[in-house]
Amino acid sequence: MPMGDATVRTRERLEDGVPHPVAGTTGRSPLSRLRTPRRPRLWFEILLIALSYWTYSLVRNAVPEQRTAALRNADWIWRVEQQLGIAVEESVNHAVNSVTWLVVGMNYYYATLHFVVTLGVLVWLFRSHPGRYAATRLVLFATTGVALVGYYLYPLAPPRLMDGGHFIDTVMVHQTWGSMASGDLKNMSNQYAAMPSMHIGWSVWCGLTIFALASVPWVRVLGLVYPALTLVVIVATANHFWLDAVGGVLCLAFGFGVAAAWYGRLPYALPRLVPDAARRRRVWLPGRA
Repeated sequence: MPMGDATVRTRERLEDGVPHPVAGTTGRSPLSRLRTPRRPRLWFEILLIALSYWTYSLVRNAVPEQRTAALRNADWIWRVEQQLGIAVEESVNHAVNSVTWLVVGMNYYYATLHFVVTLGVLVWLFRSHPGRYAATRLVLFATTGVALVGYYLYPLAPPRLMDGGHFIDTVMVHQTWGSMASGDLKNMSNQYAAMPSMHIGWSVWCGLTIFALASVPWVRVLGLVYPALTLVVIVATANHFWLDAVGGVLCLAFGFGVAAAWYGRLPYALPRLVPDAARRRRVWLPGRA
């Protein structure tokens, strides 16, 4: 092969975002092969996500509903926020509840976008960033997994279930479908699993992923707006305290740490594309004739 052809191939591979293999996959350890980004398989991903969410729901709802401890912890969180000067959830809750169209929209936002946007981002990664898909998905899974530990160790009642009736359960008042822990659905979900907030953990994951990888400026801006709006919604509907959101962000930081430790760098720094199986088996050194 002429030297010029090798240079062109090198440049094309760099533009594709595909790493340059300097040796074949033979001889590498199984662990090293597991850490190598590869093209995701649709059937496997659908099965994995379905099983993972089923397991998450099963474990989350199997955590004992420790009502007394959950209400005691809620009182403690509320006192801490008052001491910090950030206990404005009640004011936000009452203000939004006075605008019917706004609070009804927030109820449906809370019930639907949590799943719709997260799945949408996963599909986008699968189609457009296959080399980063598995690592970014690992962040989401690790974040959700450590959240289950929080639900078990720290039962917490949401503001709307606190004693005293200071907060308004907007779903009950406006008779909307917006919370698995209100109305006829309350027996299907653990009502005292508010810390950490996975509405925040998942939405910040979506926002960071969109901001880091999207090429259209206004889409990147939307990526940042989405978790900010989600924070307002979870507080306005009295489903979470501010500090629940902090817990969600800490879980997400743990998820990024797990992915970075496994892949050796942050998911967004991995190549966008991956070579197919035939190209991975090919030994190719740049610049060799």
